[in-house]
Amino acid sequence: MTTSENARSSEGLPLDVGIDALQGGSADLSQYAGRVVLVVNVASKCGLTPQYAGLERLHERYADQGFTVLGVPCNQFMGQEPGSSEEIAEFCSATYGVTFPMTAKVDVNGEDRHPLYDRLTGFADAEGHSGDIRWNFEKFLIGRDGKVAARFAPQTEPESPEVVSALETRLAG
Repeated sequence: MTTSENARSSEGLPLDVGIDALQGGSADLSQYAGRVVLVVNVASKCGLTPQYAGLERLHERYADQGFTVLGVPCNQFMGQEPGSSEEIAEFCSATYGVTFPMTAKVDVNGEDRHPLYDRLTGFADAEGHSGDIRWNFEKFLIGRDGKVAARFAPQTEPESPEVVSALETRLAG
């Protein structure tokens, strides 16, 4: 990605940015237009890592209705995602049976924050938190219109009533 492509912009829809796929090449986020997407910054060596199982169950349960989980590996929180792309893919597949798409590892905070997170972090969660990502497994629900519909704290389980309700509302609408 060139410097101009990586220029910060909080304007526009979150999925209108370029980002690489975990296995290389473009993740082509435009393919999710018209779908409901749960964007989650993930890590393999975190106390919240077991959330991968719930994310995969959500992905499997609602995929046929136009839903996708998008995992975004990040190593900014106590080095809890130190692996290479190959190691991350192998861990997720072997340990949690992950089939949902994953992007390349990116920064979600700071000077090198990926433009995707520039567009996501301005949205506040139910408690009013906006701005920097607090920890691994912070979740953003994007509606079929491409706009952020909800933000959930890292500790909020993927299959919690508030996530499922928000997801089902977006799928129905």
